[in-house]
Amino acid sequence: MAAAWPSGSSAPEAATARLLGVLWFVSVTTGPWGAVATSAGGEESPKCEDLKVGQYICKDPKINDATQEPVNCTNYTAHVSCFPAPNITCKDSSGNETHFTGNEVGFFKPISCRNVNGYSYKVAVALSLFLGWLGADRFYLGYPALGLLKFCTVGFCGIGSLIDFILISMQILGFAMLARLVLNSWPQAVLPPWPPKVLGLQA
Repeated sequence: MAAAWPSGSSAPEAATARLLGVLWFVSVTTGPWGAVATSAGGEESPKCEDLKVGQYICKDPKINDATQEPVNCTNYTAHVSCFPAPNITCKDSSGNETHFTGNEVGFFKPISCRNVNGYSYKVAVALSLFLGWLGADRFYLGYPALGLLKFCTVGFCGIGSLIDFILISMQILGFAMLARLVLNSWPQAVLPPWPPKVLGLQA
């Protein structure tokens, strides 16, 4: 009888321990701790624009032959198509999670560019050098009032003509409509970087 007592009392204790274990497991997996564990364990795909260098490749921008700037340049910004590397999974520009093969556009990367208007830098410099005292350079660049004033004062007695020639040559003075004149080639159009408030010209 003495030996049967411990075995009879251990069975309820074992059942209680199992029940507490089940309850604890259910509370952990369904409660706030379980939600944290699930969210920490599941990895969400990143946005394609957040990919690291080497995980995507971007096409060169399409250049306008007349302006030597990207064809979609707006507000000093253009966008180029970027392709995630094969076997990369990320969210595209529409927010859809996609497994890429290397041929699909994942996002559009912004690049800096210059707003241009097609007026010639060479013409502006030539007019400033030879006819600046008549205000021809100012008329050409869209400043008729200053052009007329230079014409009436013979280029501010030559001082205004000299100042305008320096400003145009250094591309500090440009077209009146807040856009640059076009340079000769694409590398010249992006180097050096141009501040938005400074107006440039076309070669």
